[in-house]
Amino acid sequence: MDGMKLADLLFGNITATREELLARYPRRQLPEGAKVTRFAPSPTGFLHIGGLFAAYTAERVAHTSGGIFFLRIEDTDKKREVENGVSGLVNGLKAFGIEFDEGMISETEEIGAYGPYTQSQRKEIYQVFCKELVQKGLAYPCFCTAEELDAIRKTQEENKENPGYYGKYAKCRSLTYEEIEEKIKAGTPYVLRLRSPGAANRRISFSDGVKGNIEMPENDIDVVLLKTDGIPTYHFAHAVDDFLMGTTDVIRGDEWISSAPVHLQLFDVLGFPAPRYAHISPIMKEDTETGGKRKLSKRKDPEAAVDYYHEVGYPKESVLEYLLTIANSNYEEWRRSNPALSREEFPFSLSHMSKAGALFDLAKLNDISKIYIATLDADTVYDAVYAWAKQYRPDFAEKLSSDSGYAHRIFAIERGNEKPRKDLAKWEDTVDYTDYFYRRPENPDFPENLSNADMTEILETYKTIYRADDSQEDWFPRIREMSEALGYAKAPKIYKKDPDSYKGHVGDVSTVIRVAATGRKNTPDLYQILQVLGEEETQARFDSAINLLKARG
Repeated sequence: MDGMKLADLLFGNITATREELLARYPRRQLPEGAKVTRFAPSPTGFLHIGGLFAAYTAERVAHTSGGIFFLRIEDTDKKREVENGVSGLVNGLKAFGIEFDEGMISETEEIGAYGPYTQSQRKEIYQVFCKELVQKGLAYPCFCTAEELDAIRKTQEENKENPGYYGKYAKCRSLTYEEIEEKIKAGTPYVLRLRSPGAANRRISFSDGVKGNIEMPENDIDVVLLKTDGIPTYHFAHAVDDFLMGTTDVIRGDEWISSAPVHLQLFDVLGFPAPRYAHISPIMKEDTETGGKRKLSKRKDPEAAVDYYHEVGYPKESVLEYLLTIANSNYEEWRRSNPALSREEFPFSLSHMSKAGALFDLAKLNDISKIYIATLDADTVYDAVYAWAKQYRPDFAEKLSSDSGYAHRIFAIERGNEKPRKDLAKWEDTVDYTDYFYRRPENPDFPENLSNADMTEILETYKTIYRADDSQEDWFPRIREMSEALGYAKAPKIYKKDPDSYKGHVGDVSTVIRVAATGRKNTPDLYQILQVLGEEETQARFDSAINLLKARG
């Protein structure tokens, strides 16, 4: 068949050429070793933690090599698209500090010289290369209906043959020009298929950036290049776009490994050098039901959605720090050796990624986040908590802003010292963390090893010796002296040597004071808490606790 004649029949309206497109998308001039990567999601509006992980991995690979990272929107499947889906993705990534050098920055805006960065706007570009493939006899129109394709599949299943449109099952491969022309003039819908040069008995191999060398059967399926509406499939569009946009490394989920023979074949028939592929394993989770592991599920796991981390208030720095620990096996060792360096200085490498899949551990994320938040000063914490609360807990935001100086003093407790406390993993925790500063304890958790009478005596005595102007060095010795006078050992180790001689020890006494002031046995530094509460409020809380203890009898 005359390929030129068929190409004119199918793509008579396409006048642009390969040469014109290559001039429009010149090869990037980058330093040696610089890599160009991309994040190419569909605009579904839902950003999965796995998507954030893949995007961050691609960003690190590009920027640690001095290269380019761009965002391309793959919207060829309009059925999955949602309103404002692009903005949702862009804003979701930006909220974690993942910035693009090129690509979409809103629903309609883009930056960079290699656009459009939305596939639905590149229809003519794809058709230029489809026309060229038809001219070379490497593509043809297929008029098979859904029913015919279903019948082919059923026959293959019955014969226990590989499924797909190939060989003797590729009925439209052998259509004559006249048959094709007749169907097109009749308005019969068609797709454009690749005339695959592959054979199932041949094998290909490629070096994967994460998995190592992979060997697979060659593709012999006549895959669809253009759908009936002229829009390309993902397979074809990504091959054209990655070449024209200069992508050097494609980082994607390992569910795409099975498509690699198709993709490598497409690059080959198009005459493009293939990018390096790196297939990353999915983020896994311990399955309590089976005892095994499974993928994070947006249906079962709230932490699968990136919105979850915003809603509960994990700082973006904590999440990215954690993602690096599961992305590169040597990151934690590097962090211990370089506690003061920015994570951007870490020499990220695909070779240190897990081949089997990283295990997501919320407890570990919490630990990392606590360490990070503990390094922040009170002003930074207040600003971050207030910004979070304004969006997710407006009642709490109003409480904080009603006396911001008071809130700052709360967050300043035990900050800036050599060993700051690690109470907070996320901003949501501050609601409970600060609760007793804003309301008096209603049901104090008094210790059970002392009688109500003994605890009443402790509080009544402490009320008389409490001095709000005591320094931090003076206030606890005052409690120790009072404890001895009331029959308590001045140190726990003294009490342990001779418990029968004492009612308890100074730790028991300070716990009673702590619970009276806060309602809790475990809090940050009690001296600083009393300083923030102030003398009047502190004394009022002591009175309230004394009345409660006396009422108990």
